[in-house]
Amino acid sequence: MEKLTETLLRHVNDTNYRPVKPKVIAKQLGLENQDASRLKRAIKQLVKEGKLKYGPSHFVCAIGAERSVRSQSRSGKSAKHLIGTFRRAQGGFGFVRPENTQAAVGRDADIYIPANGAGDAANGDTVRLRLSGRKGRLGKQEGRIVDIVERATNRFVGTYFIQNGMGYVQVDGRFFSDPVYVGDPGAKGAQADDKVVLEMVRFPSHLRDGEGVIVEVLGGRGEPGVDTLSIIHEFNLPGDFEDSALENARKQADNFDESIGGRRKDLTADTSITIDPSTARDFDDAISLEKTENGHWLLSVHIADVSHFVRPKSGLDRAAKDRATSVYLPDRVIPMLPEVISNNLASLQPGKIRYAMTARIELGPTGERIATSVTKSAIKSCRRFTYEEVDAYLADPSRWKRKLTAAVHSLLARMHELAMLMRKRRMERGSLELSMPELAIDLDSDGQMTGAHLEKNTESHQIIEEFMLAANEGVAEMLHDRGLAFLRRVHGAPDPRKLKALNEFVKELGLQADSLESRFALQNLLETVKDDPRQHAVNYSVLRSMQRAIYSPEEDGHYALASPCYCHFTSPIRRYPDLTIHRLIDALNRGKPPEQHLGELLALGDHCSEREGRATAAERELTKVKLLLFLQNKIGLKLDGIVTGVESFGLFVTGTKLPAEGFVHISALSDDYYKFDKAGHVIKGFRSGNTFRLGDSVKVAVASVDVERRKLDFRLLSKLASSAKGSNKARRDAKPVPKKASKKARRKPKKGK
Repeated sequence: MEKLTETLLRHVNDTNYRPVKPKVIAKQLGLENQDASRLKRAIKQLVKEGKLKYGPSHFVCAIGAERSVRSQSRSGKSAKHLIGTFRRAQGGFGFVRPENTQAAVGRDADIYIPANGAGDAANGDTVRLRLSGRKGRLGKQEGRIVDIVERATNRFVGTYFIQNGMGYVQVDGRFFSDPVYVGDPGAKGAQADDKVVLEMVRFPSHLRDGEGVIVEVLGGRGEPGVDTLSIIHEFNLPGDFEDSALENARKQADNFDESIGGRRKDLTADTSITIDPSTARDFDDAISLEKTENGHWLLSVHIADVSHFVRPKSGLDRAAKDRATSVYLPDRVIPMLPEVISNNLASLQPGKIRYAMTARIELGPTGERIATSVTKSAIKSCRRFTYEEVDAYLADPSRWKRKLTAAVHSLLARMHELAMLMRKRRMERGSLELSMPELAIDLDSDGQMTGAHLEKNTESHQIIEEFMLAANEGVAEMLHDRGLAFLRRVHGAPDPRKLKALNEFVKELGLQADSLESRFALQNLLETVKDDPRQHAVNYSVLRSMQRAIYSPEEDGHYALASPCYCHFTSPIRRYPDLTIHRLIDALNRGKPPEQHLGELLALGDHCSEREGRATAAERELTKVKLLLFLQNKIGLKLDGIVTGVESFGLFVTGTKLPAEGFVHISALSDDYYKFDKAGHVIKGFRSGNTFRLGDSVKVAVASVDVERRKLDFRLLSKLASSAKGSNKARRDAKPVPKKASKKARRKPKKGK
């Protein structure tokens, strides 16, 4: 280990060294497997000793180099080199977003990379670039990539075909326009139209074609389940658990006997219930609630005690930490923990003694939080409810008196009363409630899509949401008051420039809005457009003005929830940050607060945020693929839709009953010459004065579908009459549009926030 440490320090302190992530250093030093793991441990130890530092995005820096890396990441023309993430466009050019760019700045910081300056960089690669000093596309600074710091991936998914006796793979998506040569036909037994996993040997550039090898055949294009396998490999989602994790889980199952130890409070006699989706297999939260004689509420939020089974540095812990989150795909779940833990031992199943971490929250008569404490407990859930059942109860409680025990019946009534009080208080403090329903895919027994629908946020969902938010916030404040560092759920305030642009946009929609820098003005705006045709457009625009929520030990608060201190505590079965909070609380209760290492927490927060982003992107992409597969044999299908995007090149339209997003190219609007008005997000006809803007209702037909390129084209049939409330814009009755197909194409409810 001593020799490895010396080699590492010599490498990082070399004048030619450029900060990179630990796994890149391992490659630079020629280390693999166990040696690479030893290197990571050596880096952590040197960081503790103050001999190395973690820079932005977990880059390893020599002492004194971190500041230069940050300034390099943030600076403009004065910096000779920048490090950032490359995004390649279909035309070969691309953009680099410098490392450590604040989310509020976003695209404004992007640097344009022309096709002949991109080299063989692929989408998502971390690259080093040199600024040219010129202005490029969209008036952005222009640069050239000088080297690849780290590849996002070397493996891609695509469709195999044979041409002129040679094998090729057309990679899915729009980032590789030309097929990649893979050598002899029939490699790995691949047949024409098979979906395959390709490992890139030579990345394509503007000067040369790409070359790769087939490493796995997933199955025939369009066969059941192949679409899901393709997305799993495309996003490098985890596969089977390693033997060490499974063996660890089996031992935990063998040792579990439902006994209640001395350090665990026996709450099995309390009336507690779970409320989850009908398809849920793991139940990680249960609720008990009492009302005291003085009118106060005693809310108990029981969360599965995953920390009892997943011990630090065990095989289970290493697997959970690497995965960081469960991934919820339309037809399967890729769990963070083996199912013997997530669906059995740690799942709060009704009628069984299960271990929990119970947050006891005392609230005043109107729902104001007074105190929070957390203890290890054992509970026995009385009943499992689905959201639909609770909604039915709320619609007519009297009809459920025979179906439920008196204790459970009255518990549901108390839960509803308190949750609505808490929700009212949360809105009064300025919490924002965006109406962005999740898209759910309807599948048959073979996993084939039969339709889709938008999930509704009913009062049953709101009951659980309020209690989970209260537990998360109460636990975070408790830890903060103890002066501890922990992984918070951080959501920064939106950039004032974006709010100003949002203000101008909503005024163009005919909506009156005060300065949207006030969260209460945003609240009022969102309330104004409820059940309005412009609702989706406004909610989406508000969302785009916001920063992305991340995990970090920094004390930045949660803007959307109007909460100065917030963390994730309520889902340790599916989120690793929650598990770290449980362990910290347990250490405090035992009188042994753990050592606090801010650098390690920053790195863990970055890792968990990245894994969460990957999971979300994979979920959305597979949903899109399934929608496209469903529509590929339905050319000509007519749909009512809403204009959800307006660009200089055309309109994005999302169906109302079947929520698929398709594109109508501006060239297909042949009844007039249309021009894009950026300020108003509207396309206007010169002669007719006809307009298309965000929120307009239209009728479209499916024109073309390209599943591999992830593209759906609509043909615009008519603009429908709109009933937008309060609009001062003239709305036209349904008006037919000449039928001309587009030539160019384009493209489970979760608890807590």
